Amino acid sequence: MPAKPFLCKPAGMDYLWGGNRLNEEFGKGIALSPLAETWECSTHPDGPSMVADGEFAGCTLRQVLEQHPEYLGTHPKANGELPILIKFIDARQDLSVQVHPDDAYAALHEEGSLGKTEMWYVLDAEEDTRLVYGFYNDIEEETLRESLEDGTVEKYLQKIPVQKDDVFFLEAGTVHAIGAGALIAEIQENSNLTYRMYDYERKDKNGEKRPLHIDKALQVANLKSSAAPRQPMRLLRYEPGCAREFLCRCKYFQVERMLVQTAGLEAGVHYQTGSNSFQVLLCLEGDAKLQFAPDEKQVPGGSDEAECICMKKGDCVFVPADSIPMRIYGKAQFLNVGC
Repeated sequence: MPAKPFLCKPAGMDYLWGGNRLNEEFGKGIALSPLAETWECSTHPDGPSMVADGEFAGCTLRQVLEQHPEYLGTHPKANGELPILIKFIDARQDLSVQVHPDDAYAALHEEGSLGKTEMWYVLDAEEDTRLVYGFYNDIEEETLRESLEDGTVEKYLQKIPVQKDDVFFLEAGTVHAIGAGALIAEIQENSNLTYRMYDYERKDKNGEKRPLHIDKALQVANLKSSAAPRQPMRLLRYEPGCAREFLCRCKYFQVERMLVQTAGLEAGVHYQTGSNSFQVLLCLEGDAKLQFAPDEKQVPGGSDEAECICMKKGDCVFVPADSIPMRIYGKAQFLNVGC
């Protein structure tokens, strides 16, 4: 029987650099301050998402997928595990300068972990917000090590201005940092493996400096100069009630932006997954309804008999592979993520 979508409930992280916008503007209702990150769609043990509604309400997403591995689809990257992790990030302060290993290094040195390639979609940014993206010029390992030890590393780091709606793709091995004032949606491999290189001599709430991982970071970091990332031309594909914009595709995930604006219940946007992959709808702005029939019938426009998930800014809906037919009604912006 075709599977039904369900709303996810995130895990929260109170990293010291975070702000409070995810509670104040996205209504997360998580009793953490700061609330630096919300892991919206995650089976990672460090921050598992829960199911908020439907027949699986109260279960973790991992528990659901263990019961129904077919929800992941036939894409080889799934392999019985959710291959991605989706989160919101609110950077009130600069994040540490860091790097993530690739899958091969993680398999050899970090048992049970994947590497981490990721993509950022900028939801908002202050006027002077920058992010670190690699180096201006090639740098020798010894020079980098010395600069990390004496606190002069920032002069070598390439800093890029950030604006709302920018997209950045970061392959594993790219030295990077999100700058203060950025609000970001991140799509990444299902990993929490980070090698922290430089943390501005900050101390945590216990007065302790956070640990650094310089030796491992230097083993995996790309020390060649990085071309400044350029924003692609924005190309919207229009269909009745919806415009779509392709943002990113790599071997781990693919992401498009959907702008939905329907005139009435009779004009909903058709939405359905195939057998290859699950999809995740992450609502960035607005309000919408995801409507589907209680059985296998095609959803009638605005039927009172249909089931419905009401989505608002910040909500995340998991749509299993080979799903029941659905329609989206309302005015909202989404990231549509799959494998």
